[in-house]
Amino acid sequence: MPNIFQLEGYHFFFFSNEGNPREPVHVHIRKDGHRAKFWLYPVCLANNQGYTGKELNKLAQIVEAHKDEIERAWHEHFGS
Repeated sequence: MPNIFQLEGYHFFFFSNEGNPREPVHVHIRKDGHRAKFWLYPVCLANNQGYTGKELNKLAQIVEAHKDEIERAWHEHFGS
């Protein structure tokens, strides 16, 4: 499970096995037993398990602000 970064207690990561064929670039987020998944293009929620709407808005802003870093980590791990 490649870790991308942690921020405010949120853990941003992806899984080494992201489907076959591989899903488009996205990020998983985990904190306090809650989980979410965001697509990067466009940044939008794919799945939510436990976060409030307010938290999801905050997470979407964080993903948008770190989109380049997330995509770079994805391509470094999986290749182009």
